[in-house]
Amino acid sequence: MIRLVLALLAAALLSGCLPLALFASGGNAYRGYKQSWGTFVAHKDVNAFCLSPKLRLAIWEFEGHFGKKIVMSSGYRDPFYNGKVGGSDDSYHKKCMAADFFIPGVSKEKLIAFAVRQKLVGGLGCYPGKQFIHIDVRDRPWDQPKPVTFSGC
Repeated sequence: MIRLVLALLAAALLSGCLPLALFASGGNAYRGYKQSWGTFVAHKDVNAFCLSPKLRLAIWEFEGHFGKKIVMSSGYRDPFYNGKVGGSDDSYHKKCMAADFFIPGVSKEKLIAFAVRQKLVGGLGCYPGKQFIHIDVRDRPWDQPKPVTFSGC
């Protein structure tokens, strides 16, 4: 009985890594980016560890659809760092529920169009002049069929 429980626990833990294994490392498009917790990051200050399961699933939807891994430019932010970068006091980044990212070779317009159709995406930011988009996994208002959009969407 204990072996069965341990085997099921090991399978459950490893299954969380499976979607990441489905994608190639990306080759030259990802040159210069480091990996943190299985996610390519744009710079050393990106925290890709504290991401809620719902956010990880949303990210995997993007990676699966486009067949490429994301490059995260912002993930979890502690209150000090969030203030330093001008984040709002109620930022979903502080709750492990938001990520700013891009996918090399995929236009920002395609990322936005895909994000609008995803049920897991509760908030979407588009930031004119920046190559990344913001998604968060807040609950949508009951009468909102699409994500709450802000900052240029």
